[in-house]
Amino acid sequence: MSPTSSPARRLRLGLPRRVFSQVLLMQLAIAAGVAVLATGLFLAPLSDQLDDQAMRRALAIAQTTAAQPQIADDLRSSKPTVDGPVQTEAERIRRASGAEYVVIMNKDGVRWSHTDRDQIGQVVSTDPSDALAGDEVMEIDNGTLGRSARGKVPLRDIDGDIVGAVSVGIEYDSVRARLVHAIPGLFAYAGGALAVGALAAYLISRRVQRQTRDLAFSDISALLAEREAMLHSIREGVVALDRAGRIRLLNDEAQRLLGLGSEAIGQPLDTALGPGRTTDVLAGRVTGTDLLTVRGQRVLVANRMPTDDGGAVATLRDRTELEQLGRELDSTRGLIDALRAQDHEHANRMHTLLGLLELEMYEEAAEFVGEVAGAHRVTAEQITEKVGDPLLAALLVGKATVAAERGVVLAVPRDTALPDRLIDPGGLVTIVGNLVDNALDAAAGSLHARVEVDVRTEGRAVVLRVRDTGPGVPPEQRETIFTEGWSTKEPPAHGKRGIGLALVRRLAERQGGSARAEAAPDGGAEFTVVLPEALVHSEALMPSEEALAQPEPAATEETR
Repeated sequence: MSPTSSPARRLRLGLPRRVFSQVLLMQLAIAAGVAVLATGLFLAPLSDQLDDQAMRRALAIAQTTAAQPQIADDLRSSKPTVDGPVQTEAERIRRASGAEYVVIMNKDGVRWSHTDRDQIGQVVSTDPSDALAGDEVMEIDNGTLGRSARGKVPLRDIDGDIVGAVSVGIEYDSVRARLVHAIPGLFAYAGGALAVGALAAYLISRRVQRQTRDLAFSDISALLAEREAMLHSIREGVVALDRAGRIRLLNDEAQRLLGLGSEAIGQPLDTALGPGRTTDVLAGRVTGTDLLTVRGQRVLVANRMPTDDGGAVATLRDRTELEQLGRELDSTRGLIDALRAQDHEHANRMHTLLGLLELEMYEEAAEFVGEVAGAHRVTAEQITEKVGDPLLAALLVGKATVAAERGVVLAVPRDTALPDRLIDPGGLVTIVGNLVDNALDAAAGSLHARVEVDVRTEGRAVVLRVRDTGPGVPPEQRETIFTEGWSTKEPPAHGKRGIGLALVRRLAERQGGSARAEAAPDGGAEFTVVLPEALVHSEALMPSEEALAQPEPAATEETR
């Protein structure tokens, strides 16, 4: 390779980059290290164990030899010769036991027997004083025959008196040979264990390779960094759950939409969110795609996808503004239809007026113009006299026009009285708008179609009742209709239905109130919303409110 070759083509040294390769290499190193360590720990005491076994064997042979009383008698009665009875018996025992030597000596340490016959009659080369003193000795020492494992015991006569000693030696080279002979087998076992460990390491590494998709540690680190950046930057809520239903991930948008903090991570979903449709949707108890749910004042669209480990990932999109725009679009379309109808009606009235003028029926023409101009003015005046809040009054005036176009009577009872002291007028407008829209839809097309809006105060509380002459709500569905996503109507062009009544109940409950549905006295449905703290506290009513509180002679005012 030339010196100018690019670094990408040079041989890479050091650890491999892939997780699979690094895990395999580390596991092989660990397995080899454990095998070497285990072998060393086994070999270290093995030599001592073999030495101890050899010394005990030598001691046992010496004890067996000294236990024969004939040897002590022969030691006293004979001379240390190569053909003496002591030498003959000692050689027999040596050959039978496989010992290196069997030495029998008197109390002066003179040998009566020895493997090397030239040593018979000579003083032993090692100190026999301990054995002659009555002690048994085990040792490894050097003698005339070299290094050996030795056992020495006293030799006693029939009366128990010490007359000499017996020394037996086991060749130390045989002990070392046993140790050397054991090493190949030990290495074979260690190699087998290492092979099994290597196979297990390979299988585990292959599993890691599949789970990590053969990525490098740097790739995984980069993916984690990108994941964190993506999760915390996207404008869509992400909630990850484990198989036990505990929250294991909440990105910033999910915390904002659900009103949770980072402390919710690790908690069960039911504990963190509480009971409700949002919890049921995220937990998978409600199935489907693009499921609508309400959390606080927000309308959310949720989708849930199970994961391979038994958990799930749910995404949340904020649909509040879109839902508001959609409702405004529906209202605008209604107003456009009403204006179109009014334009058509206005054209007819103009033609009628033109005809009266051409016929020179001037008094009838003036009377006709007065009736037409006064009808709309009376409607607005009747509503504003009873409803002091301008937003709600404007809403009812507009709904009256839409109702008239749809052939529905929008009635406001005479005892309706609402002062201009609302704490949250926008919330009440939302509640009334949703209930009136639903009532108009239910009453339209029915015989003597009618919607009645009754708003009154009880102290600081506001009680709203909206009645219609529609088919009513079956008793078993009077709670279900307040559930997000429930609707009997076809979805509009801008999205899905099933949000209006859910928002009504949420807005009421947010102020400590309630919303319920029941049967109207004259048939149809009656929705009642109670807002306990809806009015600003005031010591005395304003003059305009006193006027509102005065009864009116008419029983019911109706607008078409």
